[in-house]
Amino acid sequence: MNSAFYQLTFTPSVLAAQEKYNGHSAAQADGAIKPNPLGPEESAFIAERDSFYLATTGETGWPYIQHRGGPRGFLRVLDDHTLGFADFGGNRQLITVGNLATNNRVALFFMDYNRRERMKLLGHARVLDAAEAPALATRLTVPGYRARIERLFVIDVVAFDWNCPQHITPRIPSQPT
Repeated sequence: MNSAFYQLTFTPSVLAAQEKYNGHSAAQADGAIKPNPLGPEESAFIAERDSFYLATTGETGWPYIQHRGGPRGFLRVLDDHTLGFADFGGNRQLITVGNLATNNRVALFFMDYNRRERMKLLGHARVLDAAEAPALATRLTVPGYRARIERLFVIDVVAFDWNCPQHITPRIPSQPT
């Protein structure tokens, strides 16, 4: 586990739970949180995904999780600290967009069931109007994907962690008939 993820998630109450249920807890990391850069392995894993889950928190304090999907590679690694994707018209609820207006913290959850791999990522997100950022909209466009881009999401990566494969059930994608 990398230190930034550890520092952000292993709060005193988490350490207390570890102590209670495991008989010991991880040592608490000290110091300022330094964002972790994405390496080649993380960048390649993200580029291969055709979906992920995005969690935000609303003004009521309740979490909201949304599935995001598209063609493989629709979520782009812009650099080693930044991700981006085009937001297409959908159910018009805009819960994630609204949540980000008051709290820009996000969690992303990536799965590869066949290889039994998963990665969690924490960051700060902002939403841009696609018409106001045409160069970025072009960069986030997926060639051949027929959908109108309405907004752009840019995520500044703070931390990530790879999970163990212990309880991941392999899934074989269905084939078109």
